[in-house]
Amino acid sequence: MNKRPLSVTLIGWLFIATGVAGLAFHAAEFRALHPFPYDTLLVCLVSAIAIVSGAYMLRGGNWARWLAIVWLAFHAILGAFHSLQQLVVHSLLLAVIAHFLLRPKAREYFRQ
Repeated sequence: MNKRPLSVTLIGWLFIATGVAGLAFHAAEFRALHPFPYDTLLVCLVSAIAIVSGAYMLRGGNWARWLAIVWLAFHAILGAFHSLQQLVVHSLLLAVIAHFLLRPKAREYFRQ
């Protein structure tokens, strides 16, 4: 078994922390309202995807690193609808995280 690179460990825990924070923040928006807040449910689902991606990256799941990259690309696209600043920030995060997840040491770790 290959040793997990520090960058993968940090990114995995970053995704878990981001997902937990997003889930905790947006889950508070659920109330017994009519109609049901489906948009809040979708946001919570996106946060849960971050948690799953981070956890399985730590376990060496190759699909999880690709899910993390797609998750960040999704956020960059969403950021474009809000402001140029959000687009730039999420795009930079995407570039940096993709760089570390696609490096040779990371590829070797996920090849297991």
